[in-house]
Amino acid sequence: MPFDARGLRNALGRFPTGVVIVTAFAPDGARIGMTVSSFNAVSLDPPLVLFSVHRQALTFPVWQQVDCYAINILNEEQEVLSNQFAQAKGEKWDGVMPLAGVTGVPIMPNACAVFECRAHARHDGGDHEIFVGRVIEVHDHAVSRGRPLVFFEGRYPRSPVRRPPTTVRGCCSSAWMVNPAGRSESETKKVRRCRSTKSTRNFTPST
Repeated sequence: MPFDARGLRNALGRFPTGVVIVTAFAPDGARIGMTVSSFNAVSLDPPLVLFSVHRQALTFPVWQQVDCYAINILNEEQEVLSNQFAQAKGEKWDGVMPLAGVTGVPIMPNACAVFECRAHARHDGGDHEIFVGRVIEVHDHAVSRGRPLVFFEGRYPRSPVRRPPTTVRGCCSSAWMVNPAGRSESETKKVRRCRSTKSTRNFTPST
C-alpha cells in the first residue's frame, strides 16, 4: 500500500524519542541553538554522536560553519525551554543564563547530561543534513537530572509518577572526559568534579 508524507510522519511519531537542545556560537559570536529529537549515539570508540538539521532551517548555513557545539539532554521540567528553542524566530535565549563548557560553548544548566563535541563529519540525509560530532567532554548531572523529556506522537507525554526537580548549586561534574587536546589517539576516561565559588541560579525558562 502506498503511503504519503503525512502517513510516514505519523508512523514515525509512534517511536518515542528524547529531546535535546544543540547549542553553539556562530562565527560572528552570536549564540545559536535549536531543539532536536534526532539525536543518537554512533560509536564509543571513537566517541561519536549525531543529530540532523533541516536544510530549510533559517540557521542551517550557520550550523555548517560551526566547529564546536554542545548537545543538551532535557529533563521533563524543561518542556517550556524545548518549545522556546523549537521556534524558528524570536529570542530563543531570552531568560536563559547558559554556563560555559570546557570548549567555551554555551551549555544549559540543569540538563540531564551535556555532550560537548567537535564537528567530525556531515552527511547527506535527504531534506536534512546529518551532523556527526566527536565527543570531547561529558557532563553527567546525576543528582539533578530528574526524568528525561520525551516526545511521542507530536506531544510530551508525562509519567504518572513524578519526582520534584532538584537543583544542584555550584556543582558540575564530568563522568567521562575524552582528551580534548587530540594529542593521542587513545581516549582518556576519568571522573572529575569541580565546584564553583558562585552558586548556580535555579533555572526557570522564560515563556
